[in-house]
Amino acid sequence: MEFGLSEEQRLLTDNVNRYLNEKAPLDKVRAFAESGTDEGIWAGLIELGIGALLIPEDQGGIGLAPLDAALVAECLGYHTTPVPFLGSAVLAPTALMLGGNLDEAQTSDTLGQLASGELTVGVALSEATGARKSAGVQGDGKTLTGQALHVVDYGAGAYLVADTDSRLYLVAADAAGLSGRVLTTIDKTRPTGELTLSNTPAHCLSEDPEVLRQVLDVARVMLAADTLGASQNMLDQAVAYSMQREQFNRVIASFQAVKHMCAEMAAKIEPCRAMVWYAAHALQSVPDEARLTACHTKAHLSEVGKFVAKIATEVHGGMGFTDLVGLHYWFKRIGYNRQTLGSPERLRVEAAQLQGLA
Repeated sequence: MEFGLSEEQRLLTDNVNRYLNEKAPLDKVRAFAESGTDEGIWAGLIELGIGALLIPEDQGGIGLAPLDAALVAECLGYHTTPVPFLGSAVLAPTALMLGGNLDEAQTSDTLGQLASGELTVGVALSEATGARKSAGVQGDGKTLTGQALHVVDYGAGAYLVADTDSRLYLVAADAAGLSGRVLTTIDKTRPTGELTLSNTPAHCLSEDPEVLRQVLDVARVMLAADTLGASQNMLDQAVAYSMQREQFNRVIASFQAVKHMCAEMAAKIEPCRAMVWYAAHALQSVPDEARLTACHTKAHLSEVGKFVAKIATEVHGGMGFTDLVGLHYWFKRIGYNRQTLGSPERLRVEAAQLQGLA
């Protein structure tokens, strides 16, 4: 039995990659890093149906599975695409469908706004994955007070927020008592900020801690898939550069040391693809294994991504550190993914606890 992608899944990735090759080249990424404007990249992805990817067909969506979303996340990581995919296309629809606290009309309306791109959602879940000094959000089911740090896709139209009792909320960006500020991080392709809430009205999506845990599992797999795509691009760039750069009248790809460096990167990346596919598949089809697999997958991809980022930069030599090549965008994206919603060390502790080993 062959475990691989279906024809429809290969067509999906081909279409997304073709679009990103044309509409999200490196110069567009540089422009976003400088201005914060994506020049219509997200709007184009919405037209391709990416915003409706996980929304059920009876709600006007496409009704695909987490594995399909992970394939798209890999494409986005490959191109370091500066779009609010994680919160808007994956976590917000997942939370709305799992939560069940909103009435049918509210749920349908919000899903429709997400599918059309009218609404974007940032992710304010860092406090649910680790202690933050003087941070944390307290909620009573209707309002929120506190501070959320390291908000991914800051500047969105709404935010997915978790309180200290593991309830999950959707908060409008213009809600009363909500303020925020931009944080400077290494990854300029993902606007990041912090939120301060003071008796801020919020829609409680779920009071069940299990729903929050499932949303975090999905988020971690998507970040792992993004790292996989970024790592593959760094390897591809390293191989292409080594075939062009000459020393001693020979391309450096002919040097045994460079061959070994590229081969080692490829050997580490290739098994990760099946690991990410299975983790995404397990989210829906093997729920008993989903959390443990998500922890292991993000932890392992974080380590592999770190290794590939380092070696690919070394293959480029001094050019690897220049903005001319732009390798640093992928390097920083991998580093950002590594720490977001659980570092490898924390995820291994969680995995050990799940297995009764810690």
